[in-house]
Amino acid sequence: MADQLSATDWLEAGLKALAANGFPALKAEPLAKALGVSRGSFYWHFADLNAYHAAVLDHWREVAAERVIADLETGEAGESPLSRLLRRSFSGRLMLEKAVRSWATFDSRARAAVQAIDRRRLEYVEGLLRGTGLPAETAQARAQILYWAFVGYALSDKPLPRAKQDAVLHELIRMALAQADDMQGTAMLKANR
Repeated sequence: MADQLSATDWLEAGLKALAANGFPALKAEPLAKALGVSRGSFYWHFADLNAYHAAVLDHWREVAAERVIADLETGEAGESPLSRLLRRSFSGRLMLEKAVRSWATFDSRARAAVQAIDRRRLEYVEGLLRGTGLPAETAQARAQILYWAFVGYALSDKPLPRAKQDAVLHELIRMALAQADDMQGTAMLKANR
């Protein structure tokens, strides 16, 4: 089996270990043991732990942003991409998201990866909102609010009961996609500045 493991196998194992046990789990020995191979297999694909950590962060960015966006872009017509994104983002426990953000509190490379994925996600959500006809400034503000809600949800230790979570998600989608009434409110806020 050791000969058949790819770098991607190691990266997937790393994401699982990170989600389950945090950054300290990203070491060659425990990962090799979990995969049932020697550490030599690890070093066949990665020069050292630093190279592996960088590859794990790149893989996380691919899995947690680029694949999600690609899925939304090729998704079926009907429900808006923003609604699908919000349902997907708020539908489960986000242990990997939480683990990477925790790692970023003490590691500059992880912090840079989190900042890059935050920018990518925000730009994408802002684009979806502009696609609904919202002005750029409103789309940017709503994207930020939605993203703050997502990060708060990801870091939360106390999930809501399913019915309450569904009600919150429904309201979040309604607020994100609201149009005419909000345009008048925004105009009034600007006039009062």
